Amino acid sequence: MPERVNRLSSFLLVAVFIFCQSANAQFTVKFEIKAKPANYPQDSLYVAGSFNSWNPGLKSSAFRRNDAGNWVAETKEIPPGIIEYKITRGNWATTEVSAKGTAINNRYCNVISDTLISLSIEAWADDFPARPPVSTRSKNVFIIDTAFFIPQLNRKRRIWIYLPEDYAFTKKSYPVLYMHDGQNLFDAVTSSYGEWGVDEVMDSIASRKQFIIVGIDHGGDKRLNEYNPYDSRFGKGEGDAYVDFLVKTLKPFIDLRYRTQSEKKSTMIAGSSMGGLISMYSVLKYPDVFGGAGIFSPAFWVAPQIYQKADSSKKITISVYFVCGEQESNEMVADMKKMYISLKQNGVEKLFYKQVKDGKHNELFWHKELPAFFQWMYNSQIK
Repeated sequence: MPERVNRLSSFLLVAVFIFCQSANAQFTVKFEIKAKPANYPQDSLYVAGSFNSWNPGLKSSAFRRNDAGNWVAETKEIPPGIIEYKITRGNWATTEVSAKGTAINNRYCNVISDTLISLSIEAWADDFPARPPVSTRSKNVFIIDTAFFIPQLNRKRRIWIYLPEDYAFTKKSYPVLYMHDGQNLFDAVTSSYGEWGVDEVMDSIASRKQFIIVGIDHGGDKRLNEYNPYDSRFGKGEGDAYVDFLVKTLKPFIDLRYRTQSEKKSTMIAGSSMGGLISMYSVLKYPDVFGGAGIFSPAFWVAPQIYQKADSSKKITISVYFVCGEQESNEMVADMKKMYISLKQNGVEKLFYKQVKDGKHNELFWHKELPAFFQWMYNSQIK
């Protein structure tokens, strides 16, 4: 009998060990391009995806030629789960498209082991004559400045603003939502891979629940730096300076020139992916300025130090809305849940958490989630 017990115990220990190994496993994904258009032979190729914050020209995600003459790229330390990706020649204006020039859906793969992905490129976006740009932004969207100075970073940036439908006809003041990746919020012309449609969603909401929305363009090749407060394999973290810009330069400018409700409960911040990371950091660093945050598909994996920041911010009074898609990655879902639990354990009471079964890492998903976010944030913060 003791022998059987010992054997059973040994079996259970082995099973637990294997399970833990599987849960913490990380794999290498190799991408191999078998065929591509013959034009642009001198251009470099890159893989951009959910595993590198969709950076279209990251050096560590560049392809090289192997002995067989094929283009190959490797991405290591990928946790099990679904990844999405596309191939570019360095930016979103040169991303892959169909043979007819139409946009293609994100490629995807369910990673359960070291994986080799073979693929072919049909055409590039810039192979086709540019169509006359057609703006999709509503009449309530304006550009404050195309080169607004950021003294904390010694850079310039385009700043957008959405004003509620009745702004010009009343003397009301409004709560303010600051959002990152301004290029992708309001206008298909400035978004290389789809817009959020923030203005269309806000236009459809009852006027008494509207916000002024300020959009800040991302910094191009500096996006991964500006949206990360910590140094990482993607470079020096400049998130502290960027958040200081929002609080010490941009917010005072907006409050001075527009009819805002400038108090904490009426000041919110939101973003997706790296924008979700820096939004979370903003509300943790300045809980006396930002009363609420919308965290869409956050890239917490880039900056694990963010959890220490959350643990040190006990019983702060903020509202945080978390949402991500189960088709993004298992790691993202787990990381978002970890942050939610951490805030809850530290006494943050106004929290919302949502996993969407068919949600993917793109603007269409975030667009669909906007109405629920606006409604929840208004009810939890402004009401």
